[in-house]
Amino acid sequence: MFVLYGGKTLESGIDLQHDKCTVFFERRLIEFHMNKILAYLTDLENNNNREWYLSHKEQRIEAEREFEELLQELILVLGKVDNSILFNNPKDLTFKHVRDTRFSKNKSPYNPTFRAHISSKGKLPIPVGYFIAIKPNNQSFLGGGLFADVFRDATNMIRDYIDKNEMKLSEIVSDDLFASNFMVMGTALKNIPQGYNENSSMKEYLKNKSWYVEYKLSDEELSDDRKFIDMAVEKYSLMIPFNSFLNEALVNFEMPERK
Repeated sequence: MFVLYGGKTLESGIDLQHDKCTVFFERRLIEFHMNKILAYLTDLENNNNREWYLSHKEQRIEAEREFEELLQELILVLGKVDNSILFNNPKDLTFKHVRDTRFSKNKSPYNPTFRAHISSKGKLPIPVGYFIAIKPNNQSFLGGGLFADVFRDATNMIRDYIDKNEMKLSEIVSDDLFASNFMVMGTALKNIPQGYNENSSMKEYLKNKSWYVEYKLSDEELSDDRKFIDMAVEKYSLMIPFNSFLNEALVNFEMPERK
């Protein structure tokens, strides 16, 4: 059977259950070229101005296409263990290069990074999913969890869930494979907020306003396209219990409407 994903044909078997799709791949026909992505980003970093950006539109479009191919490959392979992400369109998951410099000391107009967030609801920060940032000079990383600290309801929901399920979180973060690859980070208060157990074994996590993990990537790890996909899926798979914990806490969260 042949199925189209993002304009690409894949030979696969499909089992439809409750509007979910589990795909079993016999072979992968998608190709991307990381070297083209990095070459464009390096040039943008070295020529971070509007004139160069506009005059190299074709190079930018080609690099964007390669990044979207990379995302499609990640979705399809990671979809074997998390089928909630399978129906995403890669183009809808990416973030723009244009920076908001109004409140930043760095006034360069563009962020020389390709970024995307893959979750069951696209690139929205909630539900949490899988973040990727590709940036030259060993500045790339894979991420998971909640990076945003601006949603008060989300913060309260996660703290409440940690307070009631501290052993469950402890088992996740103390797992040998998880602990050897990640450290939970996030913006945090100096003290535990009122109303929470100050003697909790997870008290450091109760201080947080965001909870996320990162896996740093060297340029060398990006040099082999196929090995990179396999490695990325391996790291993302290790994040699944952590992401699931946060999403269980956020099951009733509603994204605020933009004013």
